[in-house]
Amino acid sequence: MTVAANRASAAEGHPLIEFRGVTRVYGAGDAAVPALRGVDLAIEKGEFVAIMGPSGSGKSTAMNILGCLDTPTGGSYRFDGVDVSGLDRDQRALLRRHFIGFIFQGFNLLARTSALENVELPLLYGGAPAGERRRRATEALAKVGLAERAGHAPNELSGGQQQRVAIARAIVTRPAIILADEPTGNLDSAMSEEIMRLLSGLNRDEGITIAMVTHEPDMAVFADRTIRFVDGRIADEAAAAEVA
Repeated sequence: MTVAANRASAAEGHPLIEFRGVTRVYGAGDAAVPALRGVDLAIEKGEFVAIMGPSGSGKSTAMNILGCLDTPTGGSYRFDGVDVSGLDRDQRALLRRHFIGFIFQGFNLLARTSALENVELPLLYGGAPAGERRRRATEALAKVGLAERAGHAPNELSGGQQQRVAIARAIVTRPAIILADEPTGNLDSAMSEEIMRLLSGLNRDEGITIAMVTHEPDMAVFADRTIRFVDGRIADEAAAAEVA
């Protein structure tokens, strides 16, 4: 069964993201390192969640599993009602390509490629026709306020503008969720706030679910809810405003 068919057949009323007793162990025997220790987690459609915790807490491992870049050792992960463990590698790749957008701290833009062409890339990999790629990439750049910079290469853009291009690339496939890994980590405070307001607007106006890893409490307050990991477990959850 295809990802689309699985997704269409899933029952309504479930969270977009659901972990049930998820564990992740690296290595075996005496060398085994538990990264996640029975995590239960739900993220509702349209929610904006900040994920926090010290280095080694398991938050990055959880995000990798959310993005289908890693798989649990135990427990179950359901995406929009679909049991991801029941998908093969190709189906997980299709899920990533069509339903998940990624934003990284380091922008990850191709250096010798224009902003427009960088935004087109996910559609190119998805096999969209050239005209559709150009139209949708142009629309995505307009949503992040960079329509006039479409022809500029990354080295002709500021750090904040490069992150806006990366955000446009993440939303061009019209994903169900954006996974943002320290999206303001390379930006100054003023530009960080600008990027967070942009993400908040996309969440509010486009209905895109966002899960964001951050170590900055003043960035986490833009989210609806903060989840804090410690030692491979969820230590607590709170309304994001309570974290500041």
